[in-house]
Amino acid sequence: MTFGFAHLWAFVALPLPLLVYLFLPRAPALEGAALRVPFYATLMQGRASQGTSAPASLRLWLALLIWLLLVIAAARPQWIGAPIPLPLAGRDLMLAVDISGSMVEEDMVIGARVTDRLTAVKAVAGDFIERRAGDRIGLILFGQQAYLQTPLTFDRETARTLLFEAAIGLAGKDTAIGDAIGLAVKRLRDQPAEQRVLILLTDGANTAGAITPEKAAELAAEAGVRIYTIGVGADPRGPFGMSLGRNPLDERTLKQIAEQTGGRYFRARDLRELQSIYALLDELEPVESQQEGFRPVAELFAWPLGAALVLSALVAVGRASGSLRSAFNE
Repeated sequence: MTFGFAHLWAFVALPLPLLVYLFLPRAPALEGAALRVPFYATLMQGRASQGTSAPASLRLWLALLIWLLLVIAAARPQWIGAPIPLPLAGRDLMLAVDISGSMVEEDMVIGARVTDRLTAVKAVAGDFIERRAGDRIGLILFGQQAYLQTPLTFDRETARTLLFEAAIGLAGKDTAIGDAIGLAVKRLRDQPAEQRVLILLTDGANTAGAITPEKAAELAAEAGVRIYTIGVGADPRGPFGMSLGRNPLDERTLKQIAEQTGGRYFRARDLRELQSIYALLDELEPVESQQEGFRPVAELFAWPLGAALVLSALVAVGRASGSLRSAFNE
């Protein structure tokens, strides 16, 4: 924290009383009619015997102190706190992750270990969330049904943690791509941000849900939600090119969704491709890099102002009490 004055120029008024004393003419003595007090001589004798309420020099120094306090108050002293960063101007970015039964397929490799598709998605998407400083991140998990796991938030660490806690089959074994898109549109369309983005990861085709992917994409386009679709998982083929998967990836629909909403479709057959996709998304959906912040300010002008008022009141009370005491002493 630092101490400072908002209006440092106010201190130019400090020598004002001295300038008034040196350059302004004295007030002329009043002559003529005046209020005559019959006991004036007695009053003056009482004041001489009792002394004044305060020496003239003390009153002068009190007046100067009061003036100094008033000037300090006018300069607005402040305690200025340490800078606090503000959230960067970014996007409302929703992640919709498929946790249906087919995500259990172990055809992705992390290091030298073969792992299931969802684990690979968690590893890469977690890093992607961590890099999106300034974006509000939301998380939707979908299988047979779609659930909002994390509403839009600047708390990326919470969104990342809840992604890591997702389990295959938690939302059912089927895949409701249309419902996931519809839920994302509902959460994004009323947000004030101009850029609304959905990243949808799935390894299959739409096999459940109350709304078709095509209709959901139409709603997304109307709401200004741009959708990037990612098809996850290897694509093993059997004889005559037939897919061996239980729920083959519907690339045609995913491409149509991306094109209709102004996004792009990506194919992630392994961990390296998935990582490159997220790196490309960082370029396609950049975050503002300029950091903004504010410094909290505590105003302190009330303290010198209050002290000046208290001293003024004490001086006035002292002079009044001294005059009364002298008047009624006899």
